Amino acid sequence: MESPSLRNGKPRLAVYKFSSCDGCQLQILNLEDELLDVVGAVEVAYFLEARRRELPPPYDIGLVEGSISTPEEEERIHRIRRDCKFLVAIGACATSGGIQALRNWADVEEFAQCVYAHPEYIRTLDTATPIAAHVFVDYELRGCPVNQAQLLELVSATLVGRRPVIPTHSVCIECKRRGNPCRLVSSGTACLGPLTQAGCGAVCPSVGRACYGCYGPMELPNVDSLWRKFQELGVSPAEMTRMIRSFNGYLEPFKQASDRYERINKTA
Repeated sequence: MESPSLRNGKPRLAVYKFSSCDGCQLQILNLEDELLDVVGAVEVAYFLEARRRELPPPYDIGLVEGSISTPEEEERIHRIRRDCKFLVAIGACATSGGIQALRNWADVEEFAQCVYAHPEYIRTLDTATPIAAHVFVDYELRGCPVNQAQLLELVSATLVGRRPVIPTHSVCIECKRRGNPCRLVSSGTACLGPLTQAGCGAVCPSVGRACYGCYGPMELPNVDSLWRKFQELGVSPAEMTRMIRSFNGYLEPFKQASDRYERINKTA
């Protein structure tokens, strides 16, 4: 990884928002003890959630939150890609389309009719898609919201020109490290941990709940193998479709698998 070019001794950081809840930007602001160190290491050139000052591009590091859901956003992301030397998608919306992507399996015009008093004023794309569906992304950080430690690791690694150390294995590894009993084996609970990328610290299994896939698919998920186990627990194709078609459902291979299980359910 190439180190960012320095201007006035510091690389310039830009943080952008698209269709999202602002939660991933708030994760940056909620760093508290580490935030002053981050601000000391970079020049915050554009971050409307945090400050009014806007410095003109180019920028060394760009962090993007949110999915591409409108024609204006589709145009804007291309401009941002040109402005940023190193572009990072942060959070589930930016990396998979987020909860907005649930409309990709439905009629977006019908949704608009139900939500807005004057849907004729709404300009939206037929689908909500991740940043990488529109421009080249140098790195992606999963999670809803993004993991603060991973954000710090990404910024630190970029500043010194090394590859970030971000896990791509499953949540099951985190469960083992925390000494959690397997929810699938010990209690017969349909848990998505074997399919889900680590990063949350196995929060849900640690309090006795099944993993629901908030970090999206791990590096090489075997969805069909897990579903065969789920079938022994009485999980139907329709239920499996709903489980993996959440706010990370438009990320491959969850999308392929949920489409396949939906077809199985219709022919059953």
